[in-house]
Amino acid sequence: MTATNRELAQKHLMPHYTKGAAWKNNKMPVMVSGNGCYTEDEDGERYLDGLAGLFCSNIGHGRSDLAAAAAKQSEKLAFFPNWGMATPPTIEAAAMIADFAPGDDLSEVFFVSSGSEAVESAVKFARNYHVARGDESRYKVIARHWAYHGTTLGALSVTGIPKFRKQFLPLLWDGVRHVPNTLDGAGPEGTPVTEWPCVAELEQTIIDEGPETVAMIIAEPIQNGRGAVVPPDGYWQELRRIADKYGILLCADEVICAFGRMGHWFASERLGIEPDMITFAKGVTSAYMPLGGVVIKRSLVEETWESEMGMYNHGSTFGGHPVACAVAVANMTAMRDEGVLQNVLDNEQYFQDHLTALVDRFDILKEWRGMGYFYAVEFVESRVNGVELNDEDRAALQGGVLASFVHESKLLIRPDDRGATMLVLSPPLIADRAVLDDIMERMVHILERTEAWMGGDR
Repeated sequence: MTATNRELAQKHLMPHYTKGAAWKNNKMPVMVSGNGCYTEDEDGERYLDGLAGLFCSNIGHGRSDLAAAAAKQSEKLAFFPNWGMATPPTIEAAAMIADFAPGDDLSEVFFVSSGSEAVESAVKFARNYHVARGDESRYKVIARHWAYHGTTLGALSVTGIPKFRKQFLPLLWDGVRHVPNTLDGAGPEGTPVTEWPCVAELEQTIIDEGPETVAMIIAEPIQNGRGAVVPPDGYWQELRRIADKYGILLCADEVICAFGRMGHWFASERLGIEPDMITFAKGVTSAYMPLGGVVIKRSLVEETWESEMGMYNHGSTFGGHPVACAVAVANMTAMRDEGVLQNVLDNEQYFQDHLTALVDRFDILKEWRGMGYFYAVEFVESRVNGVELNDEDRAALQGGVLASFVHESKLLIRPDDRGATMLVLSPPLIADRAVLDDIMERMVHILERTEAWMGGDR
């Protein structure tokens, strides 16, 4: 008897971030096709992709033009390394990304293959830059609690999520200090952001560590870990002020936020951020090929090149892969020509109005957070009575109960346990109001089942 795909997967394929019990329960979907905002598994079950793969499939599934771009470039030149030479699609992709990046100076693009590599590259550039300038003591990085910046050991050091780090302690690099984010470090209502703990503790940490030892501050414009945390007005301007005051580079990690998820090519533009570097990945190709990178200010690159060192001492075999870059060009061209970013802006308020209606209807929801096409809803025992989840319910919901209700709904979203019990929604950027309505109908099913379960129907 021939083994099924599911049986072969359970026998040979190691899943990512998946518990063994869940992998072995014989209910694992095997996805075989996709069209627009929907995918289908080998059993014919149809799912609504409410997470855009993993914040990736910005232009949706089943695009023949992106597949054709990959095939055309593969026939012409499938691969050549981006070491001391270049290929036309790599050049074109870099030029397009530089043109979309905010400001005039963010114009140098260093390609890698993933978001974790992009963060590693930003950290290495910061170290390289300071050493080139003679500041060899600058090696530390300031990041934020609950921030997710990747899983390779260097990027994991920057990541501030305890459960991702604990199995790998002590980490190989102890050069990172974590400070409060804008949710756990918020000040009293009405307090100027300049007086919030998340700002004050950041600057105090730099002072305590010694400014001459700090190379970089890194943060996501909208923080993924802890649930789509939107910063208050003026926060990023404070990060810029502090970075400039102490000679530190400022990096916006836009692996999730870039390429339209906030209705702009880069969230930095929307929030008025002026970073020294921007990391990206995921949406640059809408995940039709792996590609990531860092956009860096040309003035910083030139200063490095003109130093005695004369180079950024870093490279990657597949960074700037011509096929991946050809897909990136096709993806960005389609997004521009089809008004995909404007679709996000046109429907953002509609999306938020639906989320507000959900919170008003279900007392088990504390609030929603986010902007553009990136949101999280957080659970409590009772919002009206101000009662948080008890430990037993929290453990059960995070341990699989909530995921089972999500699976029932055939809505592919993320049950999230990073700092709270949440659901994360991040649909493809082509989602119209009919798709958003479908998401909300399925959300109602999930929340009704969760409400009944919390009420004793177990």
